Amino acid sequence: MGEFALGVELRKEQGKGVARKLRAAGRIPAVCYRRNAEPVPVSLDPKELDLLLRSASAGINTLIDLKVTGGGDFDGRQVLVKELQRDPISGAYLHADLYAVDLQQKIHVSVPINLSGTAIGVSLGGGVLDFATREIDVECLPNAIPEEFTIDVSEIEIGQSLHVRDIAIPEGVEVLNDPDVTVMSVVAPVAIEEEAPEEEEEEGEEGAVDAEATAEGAAPEESAEKKSND
Repeated sequence: MGEFALGVELRKEQGKGVARKLRAAGRIPAVCYRRNAEPVPVSLDPKELDLLLRSASAGINTLIDLKVTGGGDFDGRQVLVKELQRDPISGAYLHADLYAVDLQQKIHVSVPINLSGTAIGVSLGGGVLDFATREIDVECLPNAIPEEFTIDVSEIEIGQSLHVRDIAIPEGVEVLNDPDVTVMSVVAPVAIEEEAPEEEEEEGEEGAVDAEATAEGAAPEESAEKKSND
């Protein structure tokens, strides 16, 4: 077994009940499959798989040497974890799909994007970085899968963006995304304006109007009273 190796065991029984028993015993159900072959149900130790994926720099795109207890067609093959089901609350692994690759055939995988540096629009302009696209889909040979794509964002100012077309792609790797898709941009911060309380202003205006009306109304009454006294 190589640097990144995983042991699995063949299983004959399937179903929800079997899956529950496996998880209670510290294992999870999985399936091995490849082109033009019937899938083979297996079980594995989720802790072993988690440790492998965390220690490998390529993460889920790591080529894994498979060792199948009980032998069979998938024993000794290299596989990729094509799907990994997790518990939505705990994040624990529930099921894994292991795809046996043909090293001579291109495959479709998703590769993460890493942003390097601090955008000048953020550090000096007070802008906000919007990381819109965190991975892109590529097609390449299994041994040529990039671990990640790194983009330097240091020179990006407010109002500027980087797109898929700006990513440096190694030879032999084909990007499947639209080149105009935005990867990241720096946007201006949203200004929050303090509004004066309208109710108080309205009350003040109404009070002034009432005072004026009272003053205007009082003048004729005082004049009439003065005439009668006179």
